[in-house]
Amino acid sequence: MARRDRHYENAFQDYLRSRGVPYISVNEHQQAIFAGQKMKSFDFLVYPGGPRHWIVDVKGRKFPYVSAQGGKRYWENWVVRQDLDDMQEWQEVFGEDFEALFVFTYLLQGPPDRWPSSRPHIFSDREYTFWAVPLNDYARHCRRRSDKWGTVSVPPRTFRGIARPVNALLP
Repeated sequence: MARRDRHYENAFQDYLRSRGVPYISVNEHQQAIFAGQKMKSFDFLVYPGGPRHWIVDVKGRKFPYVSAQGGKRYWENWVVRQDLDDMQEWQEVFGEDFEALFVFTYLLQGPPDRWPSSRPHIFSDREYTFWAVPLNDYARHCRRRSDKWGTVSVPPRTFRGIARPVNALLP
């Protein structure tokens, strides 16, 4: 069972359960060691019924993100650079039958007419939407965001071109 204070992961888990999609939730406190190095765990193994299974790392973001100065940013999609490397390793460990995905779980805020076009999923009286980006696409398009924090992101226009609503990927 996912931790209660991890509402983004819990919302995604609830979404999978509501759609009848088989999955395994991974204990985030366990760290695996391959080739002598520690790797961050992913969040879910998902079996959507297609030719490939998913290795999912959930990235929780607000949509839109409202800065301390009151500015709004849409399609926030930053990740820690190390997550790219670790997810690549996981994809290699699991092999060709699996595809590593970042699932951006957006907590929807503000006026609904500014929300993404996918139908929201309600969990714990909050509305979420789930957008998947294959690791290889994300890695190809990401740019350095912060050296201090070791983060990268994809420009919003490009992100909208490579991200797909999770429901569009399900049979």
